[in-house]
Amino acid sequence: MKEDIGGISMKMEGSLVEKNEERVRNVEKVGYMKRVIVKKRKPYHSNKVKKPMSNKALQKLFVSCKETFKGPNTVPSPQNVHKLCHILDNMKPEDVGLSKDLQFFKPESIFRENPRVTYTTIYKCDNFSLCIFFLPSKGVIPLHNHPGMTVFSKLLLGQMHIKSYDWVDPDVSHNLLKQPSQLRLAKLKANKVFTSPCDTSVLYPKTGGNIHEFTAITPCAVLDVIGPPYSKDDGRDCSYYRDHLYTAFPNGEIAELKEENESYGWLEEIEMPENSQMDGIEYLGPPIIETSL
Repeated sequence: MKEDIGGISMKMEGSLVEKNEERVRNVEKVGYMKRVIVKKRKPYHSNKVKKPMSNKALQKLFVSCKETFKGPNTVPSPQNVHKLCHILDNMKPEDVGLSKDLQFFKPESIFRENPRVTYTTIYKCDNFSLCIFFLPSKGVIPLHNHPGMTVFSKLLLGQMHIKSYDWVDPDVSHNLLKQPSQLRLAKLKANKVFTSPCDTSVLYPKTGGNIHEFTAITPCAVLDVIGPPYSKDDGRDCSYYRDHLYTAFPNGEIAELKEENESYGWLEEIEMPENSQMDGIEYLGPPIIETSL
């Protein structure tokens, strides 16, 4: 199924076909920078094919990702993390074909009903993926985890609130509750508003806020570098959570865990929330040129 958005063909993924009008109205809000295409009559004998223009920053990111991500059960070295962060910190929306002037990112673009999140995949392989998530105003990516993954998130456009947690030792959770429970203790790592342009955030398999939630204050675009990608077959499936204040279950003492400026919460694993469903669209920004290292 294809929708013409701002003169550019945008294809929804096959699994979304049956969702029809309500979902399409949301997807139609996301587009790419306007391209002016001038059709010229070519000589009959011409066999030249115009190649799409790549983007230096995006290409540099791709090459660095190939050097950085070595597959499952590996974590990037500090040197590679620093290099990737430096590249992402300097990336602009235009590097992936976006602009603040697009209708989607204008203040008046408010979704009054069902503010669904949209995503597009720039590149994906066994070791890493590059994706952009588009959150309309009030759009939410619910609290979820990234098992065995290292994730770099770069807010390209907009303003959003990010909340993130890391697990505390499960034995500590059990001892504090003093009873069997589906709740597990987690340490709050971030609970603040980010405004673009801002530094890249990094989460690791066990630290840095591996379980996080995005809530858009204004329409946002977030570039995520994920290594390795989600894979249910390889045990990297996404789980969702509901967080509770620590004081909601005051059966234990947490004094021995407290450190300056840190707080804790109880996380309860839940079924996939309805608002976690996303619409997928075709990536139409600058292409990545495959390279071999």
